[in-house]
Amino acid sequence: MKRSIPYQIEPLKALQEFTSARIAIGRVGTSIPVKQLLEFKLAHAHARDAVYSELDINNLTTVLKVFNLPVLQLQSKVSYRRQYLQRPDMGRRLNDASVISVNDHCTETAVAIIIADGLSATAVNENAFGLLQILIPQLIAADFKLAPISLVEQGRVAIGDDIGYGLKAKLSLVLIGERPGLSSPDSLGAYLTYNPKPNLTDEMRNCVSNIRPDGLSYLKAANKIFYLISEAFKRKLSGVDLKDNAGLLGDD
Repeated sequence: MKRSIPYQIEPLKALQEFTSARIAIGRVGTSIPVKQLLEFKLAHAHARDAVYSELDINNLTTVLKVFNLPVLQLQSKVSYRRQYLQRPDMGRRLNDASVISVNDHCTETAVAIIIADGLSATAVNENAFGLLQILIPQLIAADFKLAPISLVEQGRVAIGDDIGYGLKAKLSLVLIGERPGLSSPDSLGAYLTYNPKPNLTDEMRNCVSNIRPDGLSYLKAANKIFYLISEAFKRKLSGVDLKDNAGLLGDD
């Protein structure tokens, strides 16, 4: 008679209280339990879905009207999703029609807010507006002049350089869907660049990551971003030379 292999409890299970990462999930023999295996496959499917999700342009345009700012609907040089994944360089630049649209709204401003789908439009659809509801009033109260809000399909982080430069903004703030993890297909990232212009590289930016209800809260993220923007204008720089000395600001 074949002996059954007992389910073994991981001694580190208490650590699950502090993270949603897959740790201490137990094991059956040399494998993991069926329930945890199925949960892993489901999470993998959610991550794949997030990569191929689409920006909800119509809804975002509607809800963003509350800020009384023009909303530009823009597109990178990418034509379809597979091309976006295979040609990151094309996702960093605007197509010709979008360049014209940006130039038509060119005026001296302080901050240009760019919302791009990135690798998870799901993250943007679910989290961008909640963050901006807190951040934009902070910027306005501090007398930062805001450029039109840009909604960008098939965009990468660096597309904010083209847009910020075209809008004559002193600083670009890109809100973008981050690469989905197996516990976070809805993670929003924020990248800010002082004096944006084409062909900058990543050391010129500051990043606030994992913005979502189960990660960094909207309030803490908005306070962190506002602090970094304020410091960028004081020091007239961003990136590796702009240090974050504030810690996490605000309470949930």
